[in-house]
Amino acid sequence: MKYVMTLLFAAILALVPTSAQDIFSPTIPAPKREVRAVWLTTLSGLDWPKTKATNAKTAQQQQTELCRILDQLQQCGINTVFFQTRIRGSVLYPSQIEPWDVAISGQFGRSPGYDPLKFAIDECHRRGMELHAWVVTIPSFKVENARKMGKKSLFSTHPELLKKLGDTYYLDPGLPASADYLVRLCHEIVSLYDVDGLHFDYIRYPENAASFPDAATFKKYGAGKKKDQWRRDNVTNIVRKIYADTKATKPWVRVSCSPVGKFEDLSRFSARGWAALTTVHQDAQGWLREGIMDMLCPMMYFEGDHFYPFAADWQERSYGRTVVPGLGIYFLHPKERDWDWGIVQRELCYVRQQGLSGQAYFRSQFLTDNTKGIYSYLQNDFYPHPALMPAMTWQHDQRPATPQLTKQERLQGINEHLQWAAVENGGTPCRYAIYASRQKPVDTEDVNNLLTVTWDTDYTYNLLTSTLYGLHLAVTAIDRYGNESLPLEVP
Repeated sequence: MKYVMTLLFAAILALVPTSAQDIFSPTIPAPKREVRAVWLTTLSGLDWPKTKATNAKTAQQQQTELCRILDQLQQCGINTVFFQTRIRGSVLYPSQIEPWDVAISGQFGRSPGYDPLKFAIDECHRRGMELHAWVVTIPSFKVENARKMGKKSLFSTHPELLKKLGDTYYLDPGLPASADYLVRLCHEIVSLYDVDGLHFDYIRYPENAASFPDAATFKKYGAGKKKDQWRRDNVTNIVRKIYADTKATKPWVRVSCSPVGKFEDLSRFSARGWAALTTVHQDAQGWLREGIMDMLCPMMYFEGDHFYPFAADWQERSYGRTVVPGLGIYFLHPKERDWDWGIVQRELCYVRQQGLSGQAYFRSQFLTDNTKGIYSYLQNDFYPHPALMPAMTWQHDQRPATPQLTKQERLQGINEHLQWAAVENGGTPCRYAIYASRQKPVDTEDVNNLLTVTWDTDYTYNLLTSTLYGLHLAVTAIDRYGNESLPLEVP
């Protein structure tokens, strides 16, 4: 009955005109735990970088560009950055497997003189944000680029894994070696870098899957299955293998993907020929059910009855895992579809009202450019305080130890400096949440008391403000799974 009522409400909301947005966009309190993510696209430097790193000076300019973007994201409440790390068969770190991407230096295979992935991780952590390495999986590269990418390119190292469709080479998901290759690539990222998550894109067959040239592969490996089911099993096998390897390497790394925004036809709403399960053989809800995916960010770049019933469906079949609808904020731009702002505002409020686990925005530049006022709305209204990430309790559910105060000193002027001993849980360092309120003990369950999230083990605050308004502080530790400790009450 709950599922039917949710879909009914979604259907009604889909029919509401923009002029009635105030009725269906009430102020919904922001929760304490919520994913607030953005896709930061490096393909062709769409979001970053605008400057090519060809020497020390331009490398520094490139880093400054990224810091400016991250500052803006932090200031409007974003807590998760999907940083495009593998683009189309090329990467943004010194890999032993694939070449440097052209966007970073202007030439495939050319180092920018620093490690962009490590730099991005460090800068996100400095701002209390998570970085999830965004990996484009099945599409490899345009045919025109195949010979430009050098000796590390898949075209040179494993041409037998590639199939050409139109103007693009793809990994053939039906070949067991394709899964092994992607496992090896993801293992390199997870084992060498302090990423908080691994985020898959295009982990599916291409849009025109009927034309995908895998007849020989199916004949060899089909094992009597129907082709549609065989293809779904191929993609699921890739997910299963990467998930197992990632959890064996660093179990706290949050594995996610961005499936097609409609899973399948619903009883009263058609996917209109664009569904994850049937169109591109992507059994994303099955991955949640099996427990081989921690989070889904379905690409719900739609409006009206293309959006609401399908958002409700993702929530109803989340199987206790995290589901974060991806919103197509680029459609707000006049050169795209010039959506009215009310379309996105209603979707934001609906997602939160229905208890989905957060929001993700495609893509970064449309957010930081404040397209149709979205940045201002998030900063001033929708995200009034920071948010913690949902805890992966299915992976680990033990609280970390409470931080212990090691120093409390008055600095010159009116500031006080706090320092506490670092806390680890499961052998990994924690981050920390700072709370403040007029009541003591500080209620750390009240989201309105949350000031900031930091990886630092110290905090400086204005003592005059604390004295004048009677504020009290508390500090909690948050482990890499998202579990929070009991609070340290600052005397």
